[in-house]
Amino acid sequence: MMETPIYDFIKKYAESESSRFHMPGHKGRGPLGFEKYDITEISGAAALYEASGIIAQSEKNAADIFRTGKTLYTTEGSSHAICAMLFLAYTGAKGKSRTVLAARNVHKAFIHACALIGCDADFIYPQKNDSVCSCSISPEDIDKKLCEYENPPFAFYITSPDYLGNISDIQKISQVCKKHNVPLLVDNAHGAYLAFLKNNIHPIALGAYVCCDSAHKTLPVLTGGAYLHLSEQAKDDIGNEAKSALSLFGSTSPSYLTLSSLDLCNAYLCDAYEKKLNKTVLRINKIKKSAAESGLAVLTGEPLKVTIHASRSGYTGYELAGMIKKAGGIAEFYDDDFLVCMLTPENSAKDFDLLEDVLTQIKPKDTKITPVFSLAEQKRALSIREAVFSPKERVEVSSSAGRICAESAVSCPPAVPIAVCGEIISNEQISLFKKYGIEYISVVK
Repeated sequence: MMETPIYDFIKKYAESESSRFHMPGHKGRGPLGFEKYDITEISGAAALYEASGIIAQSEKNAADIFRTGKTLYTTEGSSHAICAMLFLAYTGAKGKSRTVLAARNVHKAFIHACALIGCDADFIYPQKNDSVCSCSISPEDIDKKLCEYENPPFAFYITSPDYLGNISDIQKISQVCKKHNVPLLVDNAHGAYLAFLKNNIHPIALGAYVCCDSAHKTLPVLTGGAYLHLSEQAKDDIGNEAKSALSLFGSTSPSYLTLSSLDLCNAYLCDAYEKKLNKTVLRINKIKKSAAESGLAVLTGEPLKVTIHASRSGYTGYELAGMIKKAGGIAEFYDDDFLVCMLTPENSAKDFDLLEDVLTQIKPKDTKITPVFSLAEQKRALSIREAVFSPKERVEVSSSAGRICAESAVSCPPAVPIAVCGEIISNEQISLFKKYGIEYISVVK
């Protein structure tokens, strides 16, 4: 049985009924019912950014389970871990380069980290795309781009899986990065469970230097619970600085409720999770097959996502989401072109049946629209940092041509930012803003 040191400590303290002469102000009482488990860094509870104590014990358990060099917790989501891993790669490069190469579909936390750190970002744009939520680039694209540098970037950064469930070839990409001696950083926010499939396809297992997982997206963890994973090489190179990097960007008041859920998740993952996960994948595959046989355009890719190319099926994502809602379900994401539903072993048999029933009853229409999302390489006037820290004003996108973007515009993270801070806004970008319902944008004064 996997030990749960954080949860055990908090449970014992809650049951002791001690008089609380410490924070939080609710003193363990309140209408929610779980306040007694919500504590602060009292004696014995350790602190998130310390290298010892019950939190460090639990993190070591997580590292063993995920088979990483080192795993650290955050209660502020992958956004926090993204900032830390970018900082670690930047400082670990010891000034060799100020540039990070990245696939264009970055979470806005990546842009914020670049601004705070003061590094520059060079983007690889997809050769072919039909959504702002994906960015299909190949290992060959990356290799070609890295060959162009006289002074290689301090890291290559990619989001995989993306929001639609597309998974990049991380193993081949890691080989390309090692060939060029460039660390591979992976935003694996949607793929914490990938380590527990029959074939382990977690980024660390496939050669990533560092990656982050949002535990709460696919595992039974409270919102905000996430991991920063270091490979064995990264542990040797930057492992001693990892806690400091997290503390640089994180709150000094982490949620112990979220930490407890991360701790309990370790025990959950050791309790026949792989069997439950693979059974769930088989059930989801059945839903995908049934929906495809009914004529819907179903995307392959991430095992725990059911993604329907709505516009190729004659609908909008909004229409399909409305049908699911009418039947009693709520979809994860939908726009003009796509519908995304996320499932896990925690969904009930009723949930799976509901989704399959709705999708198999939808009859594709003859009128089908093939969406096109195209974004050429954009001109830059300022660095990300200069633009973010410049005086700014908010304007209608229709009157923003020629202005300098001061706040990255994206329809939903992680997605391809239509405009990144410091870029000169083009008419092409304005058309995309309107397509994705973005009406206003911040520009440099």
